[in-house]
Amino acid sequence: MIGLAWVAQVGHVSTSYIHFVPAFIVNGIGMSLFFAPVANLVLSSVRRDEEGIASGATNAIRELGGVFGVAVLAGVFSAHGGYQSAAAFVSGLRPAVFVGSAVVVLGAISMLFVPPRAKSAAPTTTTTEDIADDLVAELVSA
Repeated sequence: MIGLAWVAQVGHVSTSYIHFVPAFIVNGIGMSLFFAPVANLVLSSVRRDEEGIASGATNAIRELGGVFGVAVLAGVFSAHGGYQSAAAFVSGLRPAVFVGSAVVVLGAISMLFVPPRAKSAAPTTTTTEDIADDLVAELVSA
């Protein structure tokens, strides 16, 4: 959210690329601090045999969010600017990136209201023999 707001703030027609680099670094750090822990959280909240489904659902939802994000921000961009000139581009870019930043802020605030996960009982260890037994049982029942 800070990186996006930074990009919107420094974005002007005469801004050189070097002025965007610190904001891009902040954006990269922010994404790395978000996406890896989310994947870990999702996979650690389901049983081992459900990890594939959970991972697939998480990726599908992330992709869907990206599609809607691009659509909404493109709408904001086109409502305020366009590709006719550099000034028109910046006129559309700044509000679109500010809206994106605001959505990230709302998402972060909403995470404060998510109840914490319940502590699970002692972790179970799955051995190779357990997996083999499960596979044999599935093959026999099929």
